[in-house]
Amino acid sequence: MTANLYDIPVTTIDGRATTLREHAGKVLLIVNVASKCGLTPQYAALEKLHETLSGRSFAVLGFPANDFAGQEPGSEAEIQAFCTATYGVRFPMYAKIRVTGPDQHPLYRHLTMAAPDATGREAMEASLRGYGLEPAAKPAVLWNFEKFLVDRHGRVVGRFAPDTAPDAPALLSAIEAEVAKA
Repeated sequence: MTANLYDIPVTTIDGRATTLREHAGKVLLIVNVASKCGLTPQYAALEKLHETLSGRSFAVLGFPANDFAGQEPGSEAEIQAFCTATYGVRFPMYAKIRVTGPDQHPLYRHLTMAAPDATGREAMEASLRGYGLEPAAKPAVLWNFEKFLVDRHGRVVGRFAPDTAPDAPALLSAIEAEVAKA
């Protein structure tokens, strides 16, 4: 595991190589996103959350991934156009990555090792089984829209199941607690 979240190389959705260091000092909600998922409408609430709290050193960061049922097949340009036109997304988006499996991006290796279990995981596992899908074992990401809460120092302080809405009381409470810290 990389010692520091901020040192992991990432690429913005428009192709700029960077790291998350540009977000150092902010509370982050890192989300693996997809455009053709039943949870895709969460984009609207994620954007609202970002807009509401961005003035308080908070940011939502979206990482498209096509790891689950081919639900993010588009190119970066197509993903960006869809998110902007459909949901008015202005929070930072990054290039498509792998969040599971042997080619898992180092960012998601770091996140899943730092927080191996997600709040609400059992309900999401049951939901996946209801669709005839066998959930991946911990610490793997279960599905699109899993959420990792990162404090101002780059430490993972929470992980929430994909079906946890961005405006769910438990998630909002955890975010508010971190944003309130100086």
